[in-house]
Amino acid sequence: MTDTYTPQVNGVTTVVRRIVDALSAAGHEVAVVAPRYPEGKAAAGARELRMPSLPFPPYPAIRLSLPRSVPVDRFLGEFAPEVVHVHSEGPLGVLGRRYAIRNEVPLVTSFHTDFPRYARHYGAAPLAPLVWRWLAWFHGPAEVTLTPGEAIQGDLHEHGIPHAAVWGRGVDPRLFHPSRRNAGWRRWLGGGDDTTVVLHVGRLAPEKNLHVLIKAWAIAKERLGQRATFVVAGEGPLQRRIVAELPFVRWLGFLPRPQLATLYASSDLCVLTSRTETCGLVALEAMASGLPVIAAAAGGLQESVRHDETGLLAAPNDPEAFAAAIEALVLDPTRRLAFAAAARERAAGLDSAQEDADLLLRYERLACAA
Repeated sequence: MTDTYTPQVNGVTTVVRRIVDALSAAGHEVAVVAPRYPEGKAAAGARELRMPSLPFPPYPAIRLSLPRSVPVDRFLGEFAPEVVHVHSEGPLGVLGRRYAIRNEVPLVTSFHTDFPRYARHYGAAPLAPLVWRWLAWFHGPAEVTLTPGEAIQGDLHEHGIPHAAVWGRGVDPRLFHPSRRNAGWRRWLGGGDDTTVVLHVGRLAPEKNLHVLIKAWAIAKERLGQRATFVVAGEGPLQRRIVAELPFVRWLGFLPRPQLATLYASSDLCVLTSRTETCGLVALEAMASGLPVIAAAAGGLQESVRHDETGLLAAPNDPEAFAAAIEALVLDPTRRLAFAAAARERAAGLDSAQEDADLLLRYERLACAA
């Protein structure tokens, strides 16, 4: 059960598709209830119920599903799940939670999105305590609530979700690999022997702390000139602002994952300013591709990036600190390459295949116990 899914691209959909593929590859039956998108197609290897949805006005790419319980209950009743895994706290997540409780099916939930911190970025900080109360109610009946970071696990324990466990911080080190580095892509991006390709990947939205990225890149560009070229991959409500305020940036929009893997490997440095990540999957993908990462010292990013080993951490709201870190690694290729090698080694040790096997074993134990 998920309120966001393919073709929408984000960390949640990436993880859900991973689970669907892992279940199908292991010979299990899997069904997905998700929003219907205008351009959507069914995923291979799974039966799906796509629910009618409407665009979320501030961010039309996000869909709000209509909470129609009758078709959902009928679909799940025919499928007869042995485990229900709810990945989002939206309308479809609520229906999945209710079905599992009513039918005494083991319930697994996931906490992917740090909604209490998101509230601050969207001007609703006073609502954070109410959000925590909602989350404690929502996740309370689950056998386990999976979340990808140790810090956010601690927050969940603190706010009345004691069964939270760490899962979901794996990456595919075969897809994201330094061997995908492509000289043609580097020329296209503006990179060369004396030009470092500085990359940002992700949803271009307020919760990603992009005002800091914009200021930091403007400072770094002024100092570095032609020694660095700046590239952004992603879409979202702030893309026009980025294009307007950083006219020197190469904006690529959305890229399919194979092309994204080539982009990572063909770049030299990744910069992530978000302070609300529960994991920071982009950081792990960049590291697996052999890139050092400059990241905000906050949330899941500071767990993925080891300061002065696989990259650098900067104060989340300090553009000057980010600019100085970019300048330091652009001007010191030896240090940058040492970070790149360490980043690849660390990410390769977080192979998603082992995580998937652990999750399937957890499902099996819950189904057998029931």
